[in-house]
Amino acid sequence: MPFHLHFDESDLLRCRFALSPLWETQEAVRTLNRPARHGYHLPWLRRIEEGAAGLDLTPLWRLMPEPGYNPDFLCPPPLGPLATFAEELRALRATDPATARADMALALADTPGAAHSPGGRRMLADPARAVQELADLLERAWHVMIEPHWPRLRALLEADVAFHSRRLAEVGFERLLGEISPRLRWADSTLTVAGTRGNHSRVLGGQGLVLMPSVFAWPDVIGGYEAPWQPAVIYPARGIGGLWAESAERTPDALARLLGGARADVLCALGEPAGTSALAHRLSLAPSSVSAHLSVLRAAGLLTSRRYGHQVLYERTPLGIALAAQES
Repeated sequence: MPFHLHFDESDLLRCRFALSPLWETQEAVRTLNRPARHGYHLPWLRRIEEGAAGLDLTPLWRLMPEPGYNPDFLCPPPLGPLATFAEELRALRATDPATARADMALALADTPGAAHSPGGRRMLADPARAVQELADLLERAWHVMIEPHWPRLRALLEADVAFHSRRLAEVGFERLLGEISPRLRWADSTLTVAGTRGNHSRVLGGQGLVLMPSVFAWPDVIGGYEAPWQPAVIYPARGIGGLWAESAERTPDALARLLGGARADVLCALGEPAGTSALAHRLSLAPSSVSAHLSVLRAAGLLTSRRYGHQVLYERTPLGIALAAQES
């Protein structure tokens, strides 16, 4: 069923991209409980299996019916394009208990047996305590499931934002939406998100829209957030298929002989734009070494760089792409 978002001129001026580590955390929790969503993330599941086994995620899963209503307060739209997990967690902890209770009641009603279970009744009886307990559980899930891999995930998400920001400048908002996902359609100042739960509409009323790439939302596109939160569309980030691949496996032997093994690995790891820290984490190299290799590759005309927020992102030039594509 479709979700319709009605824009006026002021809404178009308030559209923005954002990343959300809290969103990725709660979607990772959902993915863990949904075998049909494992797909590309099987390598990640193997890496976090032991740690995740020590988490009791039942309270969160109780609020994640599929299909059904999922509480917005668990992951409010990010406060800015580069919000940290700690900032988002503080916003979650500050949720008004009455708002949280209404959200939880809708989700529990869509989860068979949850509303009358002991855990469900405790949530509704003391929503203020429930908010803090759910925040504590998401914080533990973050440390176990997401934080060790966040440099890699953030690099992919930031690359998606950089790519689509560039496409927005090149092709405009209407065409950009169709490129983000075939489930997004624009007509008569209305954005329709196809394939969502329910058939409902929302007039943005000057709030604008948050466009948010996600690793763990795959394969869904989600039209999210009811008032009082800013509307958002969450979509699968580009490049998920190669997210968990080891870069060394893709480095051609001839390129390694030409550039040196470590420098060739850096070049081949830039299938999507990335920063120094993300590359260092991905390649298990010291950031200082990666920085030196990036400087040489850029000076040789194989990379370009640009600032995005707090860091510099590097991407391959056409010559760099051609060299990285050579077969061993």
